[in-house]
Amino acid sequence: MKGISKLMADIDVEEFVENYVDVEHFQGLCKECEDYGKNWSCPPFDFDVMEIWNTFEKLKIIAFKIDFDEEELSREYDVRELDFILKRVERMKIKLMNEIYALEDENSYGLFLGKCNLCMKCTREFGMPCKMPFKMRHSIESLGGNVDKCIEDIFGFKILYAQNNHLPEYIIYVGGLLYEKK
Repeated sequence: MKGISKLMADIDVEEFVENYVDVEHFQGLCKECEDYGKNWSCPPFDFDVMEIWNTFEKLKIIAFKIDFDEEELSREYDVRELDFILKRVERMKIKLMNEIYALEDENSYGLFLGKCNLCMKCTREFGMPCKMPFKMRHSIESLGGNVDKCIEDIFGFKILYAQNNHLPEYIIYVGGLLYEKK
């Protein structure tokens, strides 16, 4: 791995919602995911996600861009090896999320970097309450946000994925901080 850079931008929640939030569309996409209904940070929810967006004035978008080095990029991986590398990189989200937790106070709410992966297996799958409700957060995507478009518009980067047994040039994990309660 070549390195990790942090990208940040502040935006009015009203503007973000207008340009990037389509709850019905993105929660519809969530239904296609294997984690739908199996992770406390993912839909379906027993609350109206717009209540979260409408509670705050500002959103600090916090993205972590993980760049891979030339050797890693030039190599072709078998499926198991590539999956192992991507899972190892995803486990870094827990450490990166600490930077978002550190910004939180009683007038703000952190947004997770994709689905929650604090536990090896989410208790929602077994009909049990979350074991870490004090740390579990929802992601921008789970609240109906179009992260791909947002990152491209605001930072000029496309969200990339591994393809044809190769790592992408970089991986971007996107979270944030809703702040300035109304």
